[in-house]
Amino acid sequence: MTPTRVPALGPRGEGWVVLQLAALLAAGVAGVVGPPWPSRATTALRVAGLILAVAGGALGAAGIRHLGDSVTPFPKPSEGSSLRLAGAYGLVRHPIYGGLVLVTLGWSLLTSPVALVPTAALAAVFEGKRRREEAWLRDRHPGYRDYERKVRRRFVPFLW
Repeated sequence: MTPTRVPALGPRGEGWVVLQLAALLAAGVAGVVGPPWPSRATTALRVAGLILAVAGGALGAAGIRHLGDSVTPFPKPSEGSSLRLAGAYGLVRHPIYGGLVLVTLGWSLLTSPVALVPTAALAAVFEGKRRREEAWLRDRHPGYRDYERKVRRRFVPFLW
């Protein structure tokens, strides 16, 4: 087993899913009840927010499509799953996580600056979840280390 300091938070990583859902819910609520952005910045923020949300939706959907029957909310890979190297996974190692962060960031820019706080928390949760998941992926798939070297970006193509 690959050593990692990141806790599993359950046999399949259920705790990571709970943290993820809490951050997503908090961002949604903060966007609704938080104060709006200053009116002088509204147009630019709405355009940027919409672009980020659409790009994030496309990235996440591509990740889901390429995983097919292997998609799971849990960081522990499903039994019998295979390593995906093409499509969105040829650009980033975790396109669904990256897509959700971009959608949530877009939501924050469309609604309220307060929503940026849980959006940052979501990014931190996904970083921990990614580390835990990749430890499990290295154990299951001998070629995962080569994949990590080839696909350097974790969440967002060309950026992160």
